[in-house]
Amino acid sequence: MIRLPPTAALRAFESAARHLSYTRAADELHITQSAVSHQIRHMEQMWDLKLFARRGRSLVLTEAGQALAPVVRDFINRMSSKLKELRPGTDRASLRVSLLQSFAFKWLVPRLGQFSQKQPNINVWISTTDDVIDLGQSEVDVGIRLGRGGWTGLYEKLILREYVFPVCSPRFLKRVQPPESPEDLLRYPLLYRHATDICPRWRDWFKDAGVEVKSLPKGSKFPDTSMTVQAAIDDFGIALARSAHVQDDLAAGRLVKLFDVFSPSPVAYYFVCVKGREGESNIKAFHDWVCAEAEISQKEFDRVCGVSSEAGEEPIKSAAS
Repeated sequence: MIRLPPTAALRAFESAARHLSYTRAADELHITQSAVSHQIRHMEQMWDLKLFARRGRSLVLTEAGQALAPVVRDFINRMSSKLKELRPGTDRASLRVSLLQSFAFKWLVPRLGQFSQKQPNINVWISTTDDVIDLGQSEVDVGIRLGRGGWTGLYEKLILREYVFPVCSPRFLKRVQPPESPEDLLRYPLLYRHATDICPRWRDWFKDAGVEVKSLPKGSKFPDTSMTVQAAIDDFGIALARSAHVQDDLAAGRLVKLFDVFSPSPVAYYFVCVKGREGESNIKAFHDWVCAEAEISQKEFDRVCGVSSEAGEEPIKSAAS
C-alpha cells in the first residue's frame, strides 16, 4: 500500500510547485523555508521519488514532480471546496470573480440576478481591475479576462468574441443630419477612449470601411469604453462601441448602430481559473451559467453584424462589412 504524507507536506509541495520557490511557498504558508524543505524531503523519502531539481539558481520540477503537482493541487482544492460547503453556519458560499470594470458594468452585473435565482447558495463577490490578477496567489476564485488566451497554469474557456462599430443615440440623429456614408462621420463629434488596449480604434474602423483618413476630428476622450458609451447615450456624440458593452442598449433603443461595417477585435473574453479547480461545484456552476449567457450574447452579436454563428472558438482575424 502506498503511504500518503500529511496534509501539511502536500500543501508545501503544491505551493512550491506553483511558485517554483521554497521561499515564496514559505511566505504563502506562513512557515519557514526550512520547514518547506523538510516537508518535501519527507515526501521524497516516503515515495522514493525526486520531486524538485536545481538548474543553476532556479528550482524546477522533475518529471515525477510535474506528474504529481496537478494531482495534489486538485486534491487540495476539492477538499477545501467540500469543507466550505459542509462547514456549519456557512449557508452561502462566496465566489470571488475578477474582471474589467467596463465588462462588469455593461455585461455581467445586469445578468447576475439570474445566476442568484438559479444558485441561491452562492454569493458572488465582484472585483474589478485593469491589471492581470495572479489567480494562484490571490483570493480570487475565477476571472473573466480579455486577451488571446494561452495563460500558463490556468483552465480557460473562450466565451465571447467581440466586434467594434459606431453607435449614437436616436435623439442625436434627430438633432443632426443623419450620416449617409462612413466618410460622413468625419464631420461629426466622435468620442474617444484614451485607455491603452489593443481593441480596434477609429482609424481601424475607417480603414475597414474603406475610408482614407489623414487626420481624425477632435473630440472628447474618456478613460474606458463604458464611459464612452454612456456619453453616446447622453447625446454627446458618436462612440466606437464594443458589442459586449452595447448589446442591452441596442435592444432597449438607447443606442442605434450606424452602417453595416464592423471591425473584429483581435482579443476575446475568456473564463479562467487555476487549472484543477474548474471541477469545484461553485466554480463549475458559475462557469456553466456564464458560458450559457455568453452563447446567447454571441448569437446576438453575430446577428447584428451579419456574421455566421459557426465562426468557431477563436477570435475573428479579418474585418468584414
